[in-house]
Amino acid sequence: MKKSETFKIMGLMSGTSADGLSIAFCALKPAERRIKVIAYKTYSYGAGLQGRILSAKRMKTPELSALNFELGRLWAGMVRRFCREYRIAYDNIEVIGSHGQTVYHQPGIKGSTLQIGEASFISEETGRPVVSDFRPADMAAGGCGAPLIPFMDEYLFGGGGPVALQNIGGVGNIAFVGKGVRTSGFDTGPGNSLMDTAVSTLTGGKMTYDAGGRWAAAGKIDYAKVEKLLRLPFFALKPPKSLDRDEFSAGFIQKCFGRLNERNQYDALATLNYFTAAAISLAFKKFAPKKTCELIVSGGGALNPVLMLNIAAAMPEVAVKSIVELGIDPLAKEPACFAILAWLALNGSINHCPAATGARGPRVLGKIVAYSRLSGRP
Repeated sequence: MKKSETFKIMGLMSGTSADGLSIAFCALKPAERRIKVIAYKTYSYGAGLQGRILSAKRMKTPELSALNFELGRLWAGMVRRFCREYRIAYDNIEVIGSHGQTVYHQPGIKGSTLQIGEASFISEETGRPVVSDFRPADMAAGGCGAPLIPFMDEYLFGGGGPVALQNIGGVGNIAFVGKGVRTSGFDTGPGNSLMDTAVSTLTGGKMTYDAGGRWAAAGKIDYAKVEKLLRLPFFALKPPKSLDRDEFSAGFIQKCFGRLNERNQYDALATLNYFTAAAISLAFKKFAPKKTCELIVSGGGALNPVLMLNIAAAMPEVAVKSIVELGIDPLAKEPACFAILAWLALNGSINHCPAATGARGPRVLGKIVAYSRLSGRP
């Protein structure tokens, strides 16, 4: 492979917050293990669709099947819109990676996982191969099926000094990489999920997140409650470990704070915000390799200034920075990751990190929808 050879790839990510589809169009130089995000955008779903996605695990089979196809068609349309907006010709896309929408994830010997959003519609729209459904192959090999992002962290940052990379989506996950470091990664606990759920509950779905952390900034942190929450069984587990968004959900909030209302909303958001930060700090302190003194944050949480300040306050000995300082939009990292994983899968190359997921060994993850209309699109 020529060092200068560049491949144009695309990644799609719909996270556990279920608030929209993020699309990243990237230029990958495999020989140098470098990626550049050329274009990025998130298309919002709206409260109605978000609510149906979040309740999908309770759907009956016909409803779930219909939602699977609905999301596939919707995403194909969003890809079409994205390519028109950024003047991207389908023929210039080598491969598209789609993580899918997780509706259920339970790791373990008899665990299972389900990501929906039929990739065939994306391939039919674009005429390009699409790789999706990455988690099951890892679980078949004894892994947790997550986190998958540490592979990208190792791919991009594994040749430098020790560094921690924290992604904060619906769930938080961390990876430790660097030259001489055995790459590892695991879920740290709640990401934005608890804060998003609280805001949605308080506003009847009219708001889905604490924009700019304003509600959290107006409240008082209950540090004693946070310390108690950090003694929950999940935080005592050793990696590899992963969790489902529903482990930290509306029921969890009600158990901790009772009924949310105007009297306690700001204090609740302040406490949940700090809880997320404290969980990240705990994971770093317990498992970071020696001489790791930098934490690079990505995901929606990197856009919450109060959360970033809380992380920095909980980790005064660590340099906490947003991945935007490295030229990557915080929300573009995950879709860019699945673009890389898709390209590697298409080429039959390893695309996960067994040390992070607990798999028995390296595998090639993902199912390929190979576009088969040889005569071109009608």
